[in-house]
Amino acid sequence: MRSFRTPALSAVAAAALIASLSGATLAGTSSPAVAAASPDLSLTNVTAHLQQMQSIATANGGNRATGRPGYKASLDWVKAKLDAVGYTTTVQQFSTSSGTSYNLIADWPGGDPEHVVMTGAHLDSVAAGPGINDNGTGSAAVLEAALAWAGSGNSARNHLRFAWWGAEEQGLLGSNKYMSLLPTADKDRIDLYMNYDMVGSPNPGYFVYDDNAVGNFARDAMTSYYTSKGLPWEYIDVQGRSDHASFRSYGIATTGMYSGGETTKTSAQAQKWGGTAGQAFDPCYHRSCDTISNINSTALDRNIDMIGHMVWLYADQDFGTTGAPPTGANLLANPGFESGATSWTGTTGAITSNTGRPARTGSWKAWLGGNGSTSSENISQQVTIPSTATTASLSYWIRTDTAETGSTAYDTLKVQVVSGTTTTTLKTYSNVGTSATYAQFSHSLLAYKGKTVTVKFLMAEDSSLQTSFVLDDTAVSTG
Repeated sequence: MRSFRTPALSAVAAAALIASLSGATLAGTSSPAVAAASPDLSLTNVTAHLQQMQSIATANGGNRATGRPGYKASLDWVKAKLDAVGYTTTVQQFSTSSGTSYNLIADWPGGDPEHVVMTGAHLDSVAAGPGINDNGTGSAAVLEAALAWAGSGNSARNHLRFAWWGAEEQGLLGSNKYMSLLPTADKDRIDLYMNYDMVGSPNPGYFVYDDNAVGNFARDAMTSYYTSKGLPWEYIDVQGRSDHASFRSYGIATTGMYSGGETTKTSAQAQKWGGTAGQAFDPCYHRSCDTISNINSTALDRNIDMIGHMVWLYADQDFGTTGAPPTGANLLANPGFESGATSWTGTTGAITSNTGRPARTGSWKAWLGGNGSTSSENISQQVTIPSTATTASLSYWIRTDTAETGSTAYDTLKVQVVSGTTTTTLKTYSNVGTSATYAQFSHSLLAYKGKTVTVKFLMAEDSSLQTSFVLDDTAVSTG
């Protein structure tokens, strides 16, 4: 990671900026496959990747810096791992003041080529040391996520692309080169870029990027994940310090995580995260001691699982065909259920403040299912889409948990639109691939402009073993 050049916005200012914009994305009206369950990525494997990077540095003058043989050896090793499991890899060569550098791009076959989800990290170290935390950790974590996806047997709704950048330490040269050469149409196909730069700092913090307003849907998914694991987190405005900035400058949604560098951990941060107050998050930042010993395995293990979660989640995200969601007023009444069942119809008791399952915000939510017996529950609300709408979307946050096992969909939740006598299912969730972390999904309603329709959530549960589908913070917005 590059050193900070300019002061960051305060967390309050950044949050205020981002809160002024909507972060969901529109979706089409097809019914996608249910998202696969998030993986538990192997710390053993990631540690082995880091040991290999250490060995490469040791054999090549003690570093893996751009223009030095250790960098090219690192890239060749990562490429070989990806080629072996079926990725289509591309090496992009470019010149720097320190010599030739390279980007490595790996595409997983399949997925919608019009909707690309990218995950990346910079592969180069500084010349002073092997760069095992900065940024062997991010590079190894992204590599393991890519390898785990290849071995999972899952099919992605979106096209998955992974990247390892050269010459980040010289000013984001690799990611800037990639974006400068990418045709505009291909830039427009990238729905999300996630960046992981230093995720195993020895005196760690848990900082979530908060400097891209159009990426707040992914930022919120990341913070929800940490919250679900009982891990405190803080926002950080990374500005131009890492490779996400090359994507952000083109209006692409970005997010990422950072475990801390040369800045000092405060007493308050040490109290919530552990570690040593008054000491840098990474005392070996950009130094020769950034070796395989300069890693906090607990933080690394937590963060690689978060990275796996984000890849799995956005592999299935319905980004649709019309770009960013409308930001107009919410046409749904009582969208967060805080007034109980007011304005909603359906199963009595489905909208509840029961603490057995958490609301995403406030105290009330819609809890469908969780009975462990044959049952059907629903909630619905009628809404009119203006005839003048140029964009329209239904969005909501959902979390699920189940006692079922295996790959058979015993219990389901259908998201539907009823127009006259026609019922259209926008998406089906089931007990397969559940996630107890809230995630946001959106679906286009533009086909219904000028019509009054009913938005409906319909749950069906079989005779045994519960599945709970919990909804909160719904919206129908137009622009």
